[in-house]
Amino acid sequence: MNVPNRSNYQIYQKNMYETASPHKLISLLYGAAVTNIQRSAKAYEESRWEDASRFNLKAQDIVCELMACLNEEQGGEIATNLKQLYFYCLNQLAQANIHKDCSMLQEVEQILESLKQAWQEIGKDVSIGV
Repeated sequence: MNVPNRSNYQIYQKNMYETASPHKLISLLYGAAVTNIQRSAKAYEESRWEDASRFNLKAQDIVCELMACLNEEQGGEIATNLKQLYFYCLNQLAQANIHKDCSMLQEVEQILESLKQAWQEIGKDVSIGV
């Protein structure tokens, strides 16, 4: 009975990503990165090192994806600055993983949460195809 429910959930998740606008996808990426950072911090606090590292690496992968989405030609200075900020976040996540330091995770979480909120505000101000 759990298998069909899980399958339906996976279908729902797949459809959510496939039908989302580019703007919504970026917002989802920010949310997923923050969630994985929070999971990593909780795992560090509970001394579950493997889980902490796994969630940290997922967050790093998502930040890399955010970086890959940047268009520096169209985005100009803003895209360049975001790229540098993403590099900083990646470095902090890697250092947090090495040193098991939750304060570094919290810093990156705050940065990404701020970027997510700003991105959502942009979506409110600009008509973006859904």
